[in-house]
Amino acid sequence: MQSENPLIADIAKLLNSAAGTMAGMGREARDAARERVREAVGGMDFVSREEFDAVKDMAAKAREENDALKARVEALEKALRAKK
Repeated sequence: MQSENPLIADIAKLLNSAAGTMAGMGREARDAARERVREAVGGMDFVSREEFDAVKDMAAKAREENDALKARVEALEKALRAKK
C-alpha cells in the first residue's frame, strides 16, 4: 500500500537508507575484525593439518620400530644369559 503523502514516503526512504547503511557498516566491521584476527594468527607459528598428520604418522612408526627393537634386544639378552 503506497502512501500519497510525500512526507511519509520520504521518511520511509530515509529509514530504508539508514537500514542499508547500518547493514553495510556491520559488514565492514565484521570484515575488519576478520582481517585483524587473520593478521594476528598469521604471525604465529602454526603448522598445517597435513604437516601435523605427517609428523604424527612418523612418530607412530618410530614408536613401533622402537618396540620391535626393544623386543629384539630383550630376546638377544635372554639368549646371551642362557649361554652363560
